[in-house]
Amino acid sequence: MFSSRNLVYICTILECIEKIFIYVGGFSKASEFEWANDQLNFNATWGLLLVVGEESKKIDVGLKNLYSTIPWQQIAGMRNYLAHDYRGVDKELVYQTARVDLINVKTVLIDMLDKVDFEDGALVEALESPYYRHIQYLRSKLND
Repeated sequence: MFSSRNLVYICTILECIEKIFIYVGGFSKASEFEWANDQLNFNATWGLLLVVGEESKKIDVGLKNLYSTIPWQQIAGMRNYLAHDYRGVDKELVYQTARVDLINVKTVLIDMLDKVDFEDGALVEALESPYYRHIQYLRSKLND
């Protein structure tokens, strides 16, 4: 089992992913997504992808190694790319990541929770926070 601190990182990434899915939903092309709502959706997604990359760096390396199908270094690298090259960011890459690539990451993160040693009630406490309102589906983990 891995450290309980991973619970916060995983929940934070999952919440970001769910918000990204909301912000990118309804767009069938990157060009539509990029300019919608005066770029509000794009900028929100961009910012949340930064958080995903940053939080992914904090997950125990051993835990990430159990899930080698996920490109952890690329996720962290994307954070750096987005943070340091704002005007040059490939909008198609952001769209593709948001629409497709995060689906597998979400599945793996949910599975990772089974390998994290957190105290009884810690997940419930986290899910009671308004910050994690989009990941209430994790309550099913409480019954496993």
